[in-house]
Amino acid sequence: MIVRMLAFSILLLATVASAIGVVYARQQSRVAFITLSQLGNDRDNLNFEFGRLQLEQATWAENNRIEQIARGKLGMVSPSVVETIVIKR
Repeated sequence: MIVRMLAFSILLLATVASAIGVVYARQQSRVAFITLSQLGNDRDNLNFEFGRLQLEQATWAENNRIEQIARGKLGMVSPSVVETIVIKR
């Protein structure tokens, strides 16, 4: 009789421990999924920002804009034909 009660107690304890383990694993899975979703949203936001920055960089690096700054702020001018020297190899 004592052996049966001991075996029953051990099996009951193992069942409860297994149930707690399943609940804990499911909770960890939920937390990991929420983190994954947040990181996916962050990735999408960063990709959008990267595209916007690439467009802004392309705008700032346009040749006509650089030429306007060179002429306006720096007083640079294109050399005339007389001032141009062509070097051949």
